[in-house]
Amino acid sequence: MTKTQWQYLEKRPHSWRQQLYIKGRKLRAHTVWSDLIVNQMTSEEVAQSKDLPLAAVCEAIEYCETHQELLKREAEQERRYLEEHGVSLEPKVTH
Repeated sequence: MTKTQWQYLEKRPHSWRQQLYIKGRKLRAHTVWSDLIVNQMTSEEVAQSKDLPLAAVCEAIEYCETHQELLKREAEQERRYLEEHGVSLEPKVTH
């Protein structure tokens, strides 16, 4: 069952993005979750680095883990948008 009430997360008006943000911050739940994974941080470390309550980080993680399809769909939309506007997403190779 998917949780519908979040204490630390909120929806923001956006033309296509539906994922939730940390309340009162310009910070997507996915960004919190990504930092945890990419930087191999603990929930406590992410909370400290983002100046968030630990409960907010745990809620963002739960949200992201239960909304994978939405996050994948929005990542693909964002990738297409950037490519359409000339932003290269491939790393530059230097020799």
